[in-house]
Amino acid sequence: MVAKIVQGRGFRGAVNYVLDKDKAQLLYAEGVRTKGKDSIIHDFVTQRKMNPNIARPVAHISLDFSIQDKAKMTDEFMVGFAQEYMKKMGYDNTQYIIARHYDTDHPHVHLVINRIDNDGRRISDQKEKWRSTKVCMELTKKYGLYIASGKENVKEYRLREPDKTRYEIYETLQTSVPKCKNWNELIAALKKSEITVEFKHNGDTDKIQGVRFNKNDYGFNGSKVDRIYSYSKIDWQLQQNDRQQQTERHQQPQAIRQDHPSGGISSVVESVAYGLDGLFDIQPSSGYNENEIEALREQAKKRKKKKGQGCKI
Repeated sequence: MVAKIVQGRGFRGAVNYVLDKDKAQLLYAEGVRTKGKDSIIHDFVTQRKMNPNIARPVAHISLDFSIQDKAKMTDEFMVGFAQEYMKKMGYDNTQYIIARHYDTDHPHVHLVINRIDNDGRRISDQKEKWRSTKVCMELTKKYGLYIASGKENVKEYRLREPDKTRYEIYETLQTSVPKCKNWNELIAALKKSEITVEFKHNGDTDKIQGVRFNKNDYGFNGSKVDRIYSYSKIDWQLQQNDRQQQTERHQQPQAIRQDHPSGGISSVVESVAYGLDGLFDIQPSSGYNENEIEALREQAKKRKKKKGQGCKI
């Protein structure tokens, strides 16, 4: 489940949007009369006048649930979930309405909340989106709801700019980062999709502290494309890719050449054995004839003698 928060100046636009939507269903109202939209708007505005200096008294929040949880999404559940969410966010002592929409595949409700509470105080929006993300995850786990891994099930054809370009960059990073070992390789891969890269430095130093991706005249910091694409996380992944490739290279078995190089067999001695032990196991069936095998043994014996470790065959 995710929450999208918008601050607004007037209640009329928010209430009309929430209740005029095709098949919109008002599920619950607190502190306002529900005879019609006008009465709801009037009551919101009346309470807002208790603190008229607040420029943005409207909180319009949509709570979007995964399509995988559709069977659980009864009206009663969604109202209870929304009320628990609002309480944890500090919106329990104010006016609000909860309306359900059916215009998308995934279940969702819209909340219109008065930021001027019942006592005339403004409800704080400090670190609101950060707190909302934390509350959403907490409630999602509490009720056993589906936790999506990344931007899956995005309907790209419905995206508008700049979100369309942001998603194109996200998809390109998804396929490119796992294949690259360093930033030069990644920059080259992104360039093929007309994405350019800028690095942010720490003051006048050479230390990189951030990355920005540009396409179609739009630019996004890496963490704004997705949290996993901040500079530090991409850099770590590229280093991991490089280490993994080096490890795989070292683990590859050294193939023993069956066709010895012409012009001598000293290189064969170097690669097959340094002493006598392995040479006794060489048979004609290994690809060498008897003369070559004997020569290998003689070469090995000379090496042993030079080290003062002569032995008898």
